[in-house]
Amino acid sequence: MQRRTFLRHAGAFAAMPLVMPSLSDAWSAAAAAPLRVNGARLNEWLTKFDSIGRTPTGINRVAYSEADLAGRAFTLQLLRDAGLTPRIDTAGNIYARLDGTDRTLAPILIGSHIDSVTDGGNFDGPVGSFGAIEVARTLREQAVRLRHPLDVVIWQNEEGGTTGSKIAVGEITDAELAKVARSGITIRDGIGRIGGDVSRLGEAVKKKGDIACYIELHIEQGGLLEKAGKQIGVVQGIVGLRWFEVTITGFANHAGATPMDQRQDAMLAAAKFTVAVNDAVRAEPGRQVATVGRMVVSPNTTNVIPGQVVLTVDLRDLDQAKIEHFTEIFERLAREIGTATTTTFAFKRLTDSRPAISDPRVMQWVESSATALGLSSQRMPSGAGHDAQEIAHIAPMAMIFIPSVGGISHSPKEFSRAADITNGADVLLNAVIAADARVPDGPS
Repeated sequence: MQRRTFLRHAGAFAAMPLVMPSLSDAWSAAAAAPLRVNGARLNEWLTKFDSIGRTPTGINRVAYSEADLAGRAFTLQLLRDAGLTPRIDTAGNIYARLDGTDRTLAPILIGSHIDSVTDGGNFDGPVGSFGAIEVARTLREQAVRLRHPLDVVIWQNEEGGTTGSKIAVGEITDAELAKVARSGITIRDGIGRIGGDVSRLGEAVKKKGDIACYIELHIEQGGLLEKAGKQIGVVQGIVGLRWFEVTITGFANHAGATPMDQRQDAMLAAAKFTVAVNDAVRAEPGRQVATVGRMVVSPNTTNVIPGQVVLTVDLRDLDQAKIEHFTEIFERLAREIGTATTTTFAFKRLTDSRPAISDPRVMQWVESSATALGLSSQRMPSGAGHDAQEIAHIAPMAMIFIPSVGGISHSPKEFSRAADITNGADVLLNAVIAADARVPDGPS
């Protein structure tokens, strides 16, 4: 490595604890400042990207749509402009590699997604995807050679259930491939539409040891950073998720002719249960959350006592034990309310995903990079799902959050400031350099 390149590379580690003592003195002696990306260029890409899928009601780059295809074409060109050669794997994920000095080492993986929800915003996903491209481009332009290869990945259909990353860890099912995406196209057909090959999905699967570590930059999708006045969120993990469908059965009867003390009102039971769920979650310390988000009433008529209500409960926490704990509480509350209202409750689990905990080493590299850059940070969980939760099954992972103004996401009003986007990419850049120096060689 040339002396100029070494000093640039070493400067990013100033004031960071090191695992390899033999190199510790050299790194500690480096006086150069941490590396920085071209923030103006990164934000210009995001500004241009805003026009792709833009409609009067928000961004609509849903997976496999024409707008998604246009967004992927835009991103492929960014990769080529960065001096990289993109490829599409059989799952439809986009990869591009910056070679390292030692091709026997597993690659460091960075990236995110570019698809959107219906009527969404321009920052959820593209910030991390374009930030990763900018990191790779900055390393090339500043002649910094990593030991590990650096892979940039753009996952397909994150908003439809982390589809691309699920395939990458071998977790996709035939039933999931048959699901219809928001674009009206099945995931199976959509994969072919974006350049994948559903008959060869096994070729896209990675195993433990294939990835040195994974780091994903993302907007927070909440207001904790803004409220705390912090610039960087160091994600401790992605919460576990349990969705219930709860069917409450009473007896439909005449609204005027049935005395109040003789009713089996499913709506009353649903209302009591909704309040009880909220009260139970708020009564205990912690960051657990629960939401009654959908309610279908039958017969849903003005002059008939509701005979049945089907509602959903969304329960999330970073601790799996808490998810089990509140599951038991909700079931107990249902029995009590059912007895009091002469109704019955039946629970059905729709979704069950365990928490994905960030790797402590990778978290430390992120945190130390923020400190070296003079940025304030705090540790926090992610209440939303991300591709990182899938990759955590096979590799050490961590996430970097930047503030989202007003805590708004999945909305046309979603917005992150240019300075915050640049800060996040700077932290990602220096965390990659830290990972390259200190991730253990060989399989994780």
